[in-house]
Order: sequence, then C-alpha cells, then structure tokens
Amino acid sequence: MAVLNLFTSESVTEGHPDKLADQISDAVLDEMLKQDPHSHVALETFLTRGLAVVGGEVTTEAYVEIADVVRSTINEVGYTSTAYGFDGDTTGVMLAIQKQSPDINQGVERGSIETQGAGDQGMMFGFACNETQNFMPLPITMAHRLTAKYTEVRKANPNLGFRPDGKSQVTIAYDKGVPQFVETIVFSAQHDESLSQSDVADLVSKYVISPVMQEFASFDKGNIKYHINPTGKFVIGGPQGDTGVTGRKIIVDTYGGYARHGGGAFSGKDPSKVDRSASYMARYVAKNVVAAGLADKCEIQLAYAIGVAEPVSVFVETFGTNKIPNAEISERIRQVVDLRPGLIIKKLTLLDATKISYRLTAKNGHFGNPVFPWESTDLVPALKG
Repeated sequence: MAVLNLFTSESVTEGHPDKLADQISDAVLDEMLKQDPHSHVALETFLTRGLAVVGGEVTTEAYVEIADVVRSTINEVGYTSTAYGFDGDTTGVMLAIQKQSPDINQGVERGSIETQGAGDQGMMFGFACNETQNFMPLPITMAHRLTAKYTEVRKANPNLGFRPDGKSQVTIAYDKGVPQFVETIVFSAQHDESLSQSDVADLVSKYVISPVMQEFASFDKGNIKYHINPTGKFVIGGPQGDTGVTGRKIIVDTYGGYARHGGGAFSGKDPSKVDRSASYMARYVAKNVVAAGLADKCEIQLAYAIGVAEPVSVFVETFGTNKIPNAEISERIRQVVDLRPGLIIKKLTLLDATKISYRLTAKNGHFGNPVFPWESTDLVPALKG
C-alpha cells in the first residue's frame, strides 16, 4: 500500500480580525489611488475591542476621510452591532500617519517607469501548479472556498445565526506529489449565543461544507474527518476576542504554506513596494509557465535592491516536473516579461482603479481569483515558443 503524505492549509473569513485589518488598510489604499494614482502608501491597521488604529507613511495628493473608510469597511464586513463586541458605528479611530521618507522616495522616483527603482530590498516568490483549474494548490483552494462560502451564506441568511469571524483548514492526502483525497476538514464559525455546538455543526455541514465538497467531489472518498467548532463554543470573536493586525496572515494570502514566501506582507502597500507588485508578477509568470505546459509545478523567486530597477536575481524552480530544461524556461521568461518595478506596474495595470480593488485581494487570498490581472494566462503562446 502506498505511503501517503498529508498536507494542510488554512484560510480565514473576511471577519477574522487580521483579515479585517488587511481590508481596512487596502480600502484606504484604494481610495488614495483612486484620487491620486501616484500615491505612495504603506499603512498598517491595529484592531481591538472598540478601537482601530491606522498608522504608517503616506505621500499623496488625495484627500481621504480615513475614519469614514475604516467604519464603512467594518460595517460592510458585518460588524454592525455592539452585541458582536465590535461595530463600525461606535469604533474609535486613531490615526498615526506621517510622510514617506524622502530618502526612500528619491530611490523610487526616477522620472520614468523604465528607471523607477524598487521601493525596498527583498525577495519575493510566486508559485503555480496544475492541481486545480486556477493553478493553485488544492489545500489552500478548498480552504478559501470554505471561508468564502461561509461568508456568502452568512450574509444571505442572517437568520442562521452565523457571525463574521471564522477559520477553515483542509488536509489533503498526496501520493508522489499528486492529491488523492480530502483527509480532514476543520471549520470554526463564530455564532449567536442561542446556537449549540450541535446546531452549528449541522448548519456548517449543510450550508457550507456540503456545497463546497460538491465542487471537489472527486476528492471525497467517503472517509473525511470533520472538526466543526472543536472548542465547543465560538460566540466571542472578531476584534473583541483577538487583536487584528495588517500583514499577519501572509500564508493565507499566498499558497497556504505549499510554496515559499519572501516574508513581506501585501496589504496597505501601493505597488511601488515590490513586496506586493513583484509577488504578483512572480505568480503571473509561474502560472503562465505551468499553463503553457512547460512544467507541472513552478516557483519563481525575484529579488531587488532598494532604488534599483533591475532585479538582482531571478530563480526558476520546477521541482523536477519541467518538460524542457529550467535554463530554457528562464530564457523564455526573460524574452517575454520585463521585471523592472515600473514596467511590472504597467503590465499588470496595478494603478488602474477600474481594473483592480486591492481590498478584494484581502478577503480570500491574493492568488487564484480570475478577476485579478496577474491571473491572466496571456503569456502562454509566447512561452510555448
């Protein structure tokens, strides 16, 4: 009998305090870029019961009522009542914002998109594989679908008693790197006081897990282990139950731990910060490599020096799944994409408010959603050669 390996990824709902913090930071970013596409923004949000603190560095010609954006975002997620321990209308908002350092700015602003330097040093990773239709690993794809479905059901059926906070976790059994079946699903759902653990388990099973498993029926072998609200009660949640901080869910944001992460968070940063834009480009390139059939799995690492346009390194890893030599894949990549920050921003339309909502990226992962420009597979013909 084959020895199977188990791999697990988690996701969180849009009402999780860290994800709410991400959305607030990105909602403010969206408003600034909408008014001034040349805004330089690096914002973090801290949430606790009754309080939201937004801090960081901003250089912009935009005028944004940040407190209004904060409260609106909180309400839209679903924290609309003091009974939840946190609500947009009564949350206090504190701002601790200063101008971006001119030392950084002189390295980024170079007069043209060709010469624009990287907003920081660092390394960024992008990944793709052929496990799912969206070229993402199966565990994180299913985990995101569960949290997205939960939010959809909660908003459409408030009478069910679901509250905004929640987490999912999916364990997949692999044989020689190929997913075989779902081993375990864990789901924690914040709920009204009136619901028992049995009630929550029944509701989550019926309205969340069962519909999602229908989408992934080929991986259900009839022996899935389920843990729904394993603590027995989850009434106190959101920023009342735990502080929220921007950038604390970077593995949820990316590949669920299946691929490497450079370490930089995305939310609250405009695309001059390569933590964000180069990670998007690395995913774009990796996805097109796999979609072109050049490899079954592909990981791209990019690295930059602050103020320098050209990346200091580009690394391609295909984990032995490549159909042509890695050196040839690297050469084809260099022929079809320009990895300078200004040209990444242009190629992926990262400053076009009509094509991208950064707040949307902060909900169910930055990768795999076909509405994002970096999920396009338009490089496939050129990469095939």
